[in-house]
Amino acid sequence: MGLFDKMFSGLSKTRKNLVELEELFQDYAPDSEDFYDDLEELLVLSDVGVETAESVIKGMRKLTWERRFRKGYEAREGLIELLSKILTVGSPELKLDTKPSVILMTGVNGVGKTTSIGKLAAQLKKEGKSVLLCAGDTFRAAAAEQLGIWAERAGADFVRHEEGSDPAAVVYDAVCAAKARGIDVVIVDTAGRLHNKQNLMNELSKMRRVIARELPDADVETLMVLDATTGQNGLIQAEQFLETAGLTGIILTKLDGTAKGGIVFAIANKLGLPVKYVGVGEQMDDLIPFDAKTFVEALFK
Repeated sequence: MGLFDKMFSGLSKTRKNLVELEELFQDYAPDSEDFYDDLEELLVLSDVGVETAESVIKGMRKLTWERRFRKGYEAREGLIELLSKILTVGSPELKLDTKPSVILMTGVNGVGKTTSIGKLAAQLKKEGKSVLLCAGDTFRAAAAEQLGIWAERAGADFVRHEEGSDPAAVVYDAVCAAKARGIDVVIVDTAGRLHNKQNLMNELSKMRRVIARELPDADVETLMVLDATTGQNGLIQAEQFLETAGLTGIILTKLDGTAKGGIVFAIANKLGLPVKYVGVGEQMDDLIPFDAKTFVEALFK
């Protein structure tokens, strides 16, 4: 199954929510306020968010005037163009050019963080990179055991300490092991820290300082794993993590489990953060690299 087919299949619930959008364009009239009101309502219902929806409506009005839209299909193509442009922020690709490079995985409990780490490790291994998983979540019972299972499945090296250990110490050992073994990428699991738990956020900062000290020239990606089904609440979490953790991108999981995939647009528009990967299923290869054009085409096919 190709990238488009996986995205198309994974967005089935969101796409059903946009059926009314197709009907809306069939009755399109460029000077109809009802059209713009209905379009804004549909976008908000798809979890695009009020602020982003208002921005899209403003853009649609501008395009309609500039290009003299008269037909529904013209306006539809204009909307696709606007939505694709919103998603084109930053680089959707991971920057992992140094040896070793580091990926810090953050996010609250239950969003699919450990699973995403395992799937990402398997993909990097398939690309020919050596990978080491670091069990930096020493707070949650059995977190290291779960990560160890994924390390074995992916064929990755694995570093852990006892439950309750200092996470920064685990990171230090993992970095030292990576340098000694010539590892390409270190993926660090972190505790499922809520954005309002300042002590856990401080712990994350400490881990980053260890990495900066031991690997001053390394490429470091800090990714937040976000559950698409949480909608606008997830956006609030991402805002806090961006401020505290210096995020470089988002992994959006469970996109196949929600009719509100529009949260992707809210993240890109409001936070200026690129979505790096999306999860559209339970299989090992169902974590797929995000592509703005493919995403929008899959929504409107």
